Amino acid sequence: MRRRLLIVAFVWGAGVIATTQQAVPPTFRTATHLVVQTVSVKDKDGKPVKGLTAKDFIVTEDGQPQEIAFIEYQAVDAVPPATVSLSAPDAVLAPRGASNVEPVTQEMVRAPLPGDARYRGRRLLVFYFDLTNMPFFDQIRMYSGASRYLTTHQSPADMVAIMTFNNGTLRLKQDFTDDRTALVNVIEDLGQAADDLHTGNGTAFEGGSAFGEDDDTFNMFSTDRQLAAIQTAVTGLGPLPEVKTLVYFGSGLRLNGSDNMAQLRATVNAAVRANVTINPIDTRGLVAAPPMGDATRASPGGIGMFSGTMAQASTLRQQQSQDTYYALAKDTGGRAMLDNNDLSLGVRQAADAVTGYYMIAFYTSHPDKDGKYRRLKVALRDGLSADLSYRPGYYGEKEYARFNATERERQLEEALRAEDPITEIPMAAEINYFQISSAEYYVPVSVRMPGSELTRARPSGTTKADIDVIREIKDEYGVTMRNARDRLEFTLDSSKAAEIARRSIQYETGFTLLPGSYTLKMLARDATTGRIGTFQRSFVVPNLEREKERVPISSVVMTSQRSTRAGALMNVKEKVASDINNPLIVDGQKLVPGVSRTFSASRPLYVYLQAYERDSAAMRPLVAFVSFYRDGTKVFETEPLAVEAWDPKSRSVPIHFSLALTHLPPGAYDCQVTVLDPTSGRAAFWRSAVVLIR
Repeated sequence: MRRRLLIVAFVWGAGVIATTQQAVPPTFRTATHLVVQTVSVKDKDGKPVKGLTAKDFIVTEDGQPQEIAFIEYQAVDAVPPATVSLSAPDAVLAPRGASNVEPVTQEMVRAPLPGDARYRGRRLLVFYFDLTNMPFFDQIRMYSGASRYLTTHQSPADMVAIMTFNNGTLRLKQDFTDDRTALVNVIEDLGQAADDLHTGNGTAFEGGSAFGEDDDTFNMFSTDRQLAAIQTAVTGLGPLPEVKTLVYFGSGLRLNGSDNMAQLRATVNAAVRANVTINPIDTRGLVAAPPMGDATRASPGGIGMFSGTMAQASTLRQQQSQDTYYALAKDTGGRAMLDNNDLSLGVRQAADAVTGYYMIAFYTSHPDKDGKYRRLKVALRDGLSADLSYRPGYYGEKEYARFNATERERQLEEALRAEDPITEIPMAAEINYFQISSAEYYVPVSVRMPGSELTRARPSGTTKADIDVIREIKDEYGVTMRNARDRLEFTLDSSKAAEIARRSIQYETGFTLLPGSYTLKMLARDATTGRIGTFQRSFVVPNLEREKERVPISSVVMTSQRSTRAGALMNVKEKVASDINNPLIVDGQKLVPGVSRTFSASRPLYVYLQAYERDSAAMRPLVAFVSFYRDGTKVFETEPLAVEAWDPKSRSVPIHFSLALTHLPPGAYDCQVTVLDPTSGRAAFWRSAVVLIR
């Protein structure tokens, strides 16, 4: 892969929403935040209490009463396990292609379309298997407990999804389904894979962290990665409005350091916002370890083994690894099962806790985006008595300027995963392709943004820009083929910043791909203000080796701008060859593609493309010319250009024009490039709309 980066951009903006009523002074709000709280109400016999309304509840946040915006009761049909009758299964997720590139974001559960009520009245369970540092026998116990629940306790109200986290990679193994056979088969496959790895018949894949970064950059501690993976999982469950129960199987989760606490807070808040309860199950079961250690390891020696210090330290580590489980359960409204060998019991406890519940929503009266914890209290009006179960609170929103490193990484990942792209920064792009071998194509990508979105010139001093850029290419099956991330930092003096603010800024990169259909998604964020721009487009890299009827040609680049490497605001080079291999380097200068296809008639217009003669031992001379049409009438055409030079290695024939268009009036035109091969009688035509201005 080769790429060259120039620059990126953005600035912060704010707005207000005004609401007016007749004869009432207008009210101005900068933001509103809807809080949804699920409340389980049971009588003294443990049965759900139905028929309550908003008038029956009192909701306070940090001691201040909140006005309930709406309330809805969600009934979960409970049927004895003996009468289980499962509906048609959902499809088990199958591999969709092979790729050695880890996707930036992982596949999550499929949200139903509007009006689809498939999950209403259902108990949504997620089996989340965290295999991080999990011993083999704990895995066997874990899979056995999960299978036992499915085969003996799953009810018609249960729909189960299965996720795994291993070696830094989160995978959705099965979407929500009530097909017991499909679920058991997935778990059996996971158990067989663990057995193969344990016996030496399988291989382990060491995945990297998101955005292609090394692990030390993205996460300093393995616990951060475990918590971040849970956060990704619960965030993916957010589009489903129902209560989701995530059953977390793990072999301990021990915090160490302030970064872990920040990630724990982010994970809990994501679960609360997504209406997910986390129910940890310690797969180690009831541990009775010898004080001096068992026979699987050598004696550590030292005086600690005689004074009891080592035994105390071992017990403390065990308790600390379970404290995090308890915190996850307590803060999200779930239940933790510790020190029990029957792991299926933990699943039953988590499932049985989900009966009929009320969804209560209110607009918080705390508008400050300080990220502080908001304590919630829900009670019934006088005269009503019942047992209430709900989450004790949530963390408020936080301004980007107050984000820590973990939260900023999360913002990028969520923005890239979002189905509704964030378009705070206008972005336009052009994607081209050039054949570099019989199988590979170089795909340069040029993205243009308004310069005013990048920099605001200061009266004196310098302007600093700090930009995060992520790009990801997926094939037609959704498999990630290429991804990369860069951070651009540069400083401009006041005059340069003022000039850039009046013009467009162009960012460039490139990928090497095989022929096929792809989708490019690119995200850029101003690391100072947090504003984000997203560009997404599908494109096709044709297989020119199969072109027999026409002259095989690349895409056509049109521009009125050329630059040297020194003329760029910033260049980033990582493990790539020299720019001499870039097809857009012509006569020592780089062509900067005109993304908008709007050109000034007072400046020369450069047209560049390549033709290919890979089936020929010697070059066949070509003829090319450029034509301009307006309202279907030809208004200009260049003299035919005889092309008699080629690159013997790639067998590409470079074709470039420099056109003076001062005689053409401003307006819209159709530009056509024609390439003729007199020897074979073949031809190729390319046409695009352009606009000329003065």
